Amino acid sequence: MIWMVCAAALAAAAAGLTAALLIQRALRQARTAEALRIESARGIVEERFIAIGGIEQWIGIRGEDRDNPVLLLLHGGPGCSYSIFTPHLRSWEKYFNLVQWDQRGGGRTLSRTGKRGSGEINFERLTRDAIEVAEYARARLGKERIFLLASSIGSIFGTQVVLRRPDLFYAYVGTDQNVGMQRGREEGFQEVVERLRALGLNKGAKALERIGADPRRWSPDDFNTVARWTMKSDPEGFRHTMKLLKDAVWFAPGWTFKDIRAFVAGMRKTLEKLLPEIARYDAWQQGTRFEVPFFIFQGRDDVVTTPKLAKTYFDDVTAPVKRMALIPNAGHFAAFMQPDQFLHELLLDVRPLAEAHSVLPAHIGR
Repeated sequence: MIWMVCAAALAAAAAGLTAALLIQRALRQARTAEALRIESARGIVEERFIAIGGIEQWIGIRGEDRDNPVLLLLHGGPGCSYSIFTPHLRSWEKYFNLVQWDQRGGGRTLSRTGKRGSGEINFERLTRDAIEVAEYARARLGKERIFLLASSIGSIFGTQVVLRRPDLFYAYVGTDQNVGMQRGREEGFQEVVERLRALGLNKGAKALERIGADPRRWSPDDFNTVARWTMKSDPEGFRHTMKLLKDAVWFAPGWTFKDIRAFVAGMRKTLEKLLPEIARYDAWQQGTRFEVPFFIFQGRDDVVTTPKLAKTYFDDVTAPVKRMALIPNAGHFAAFMQPDQFLHELLLDVRPLAEAHSVLPAHIGR
């Protein structure tokens, strides 16, 4: 969903490339790396490849205290590694041990295996992979349960992970929650077209009308065209998103130009494999009864995965505890647009679940 935005951000940065800019980039990367240093005796910083689903996949763990709860992030894209956003989540590492995972077909996992070594890529395979990653994180940090934070495309199979293995998790947290494009399809599509026309972006409105509202008929290029013009229908949000992605990709510590090219290429290839399933996906058909607490923290201004649709799904969810909050001044990528506000929501009702669970008798909550 966002590979074309990342590609555009990279192209914009590369277009004016000079020796001075390269020096500036290197200095910025060095400063960021220094800010990311964890010096606590109880801290953990690990990056390694683990055998997951029959192939080697990259997993990173960061936190200031190994005793803290574990939060596993499922990235979106598809194929978009969220480790580029690690600097934005530095404050979270005081309260959580954050586990990042580059899914098959993306990020450093793709760099390791290559396209031919990625194996099958579908949501069933990603669900099984994610369960293995959760089990690894739980064992590596000695926890009975962990938290799951699933974003965008990651939320499509993230819900399946907790539906199948609730025993692994304290709670599910969805952001940029993707509930599919089958419900409210025509209405939502027309709203985007009308916003484009109101902004004078007639080229985009015509492009969408040519493509049509049914995602099952879209090619990967159609999908990206719709996503691009949907983002542009909110000009301010689009500018903020472009800056977020450009800075995250361009200044990620340790990232080379080869890494960046692989990052963009992986998203494109993964989208081609997953698009048929994405187009047919309907969250309601996958199940709405959860055995663990269920949270959605959605960007209030998200035009890609709209709060309106997320709320409709949330209202139909049954869970022991559930809460939905809108993150102000944030669209898609709400966790990275407003990390402090997002952390506030996590600390308010999510993290305490681990503390409550730790004082319960052993037979309760299992």
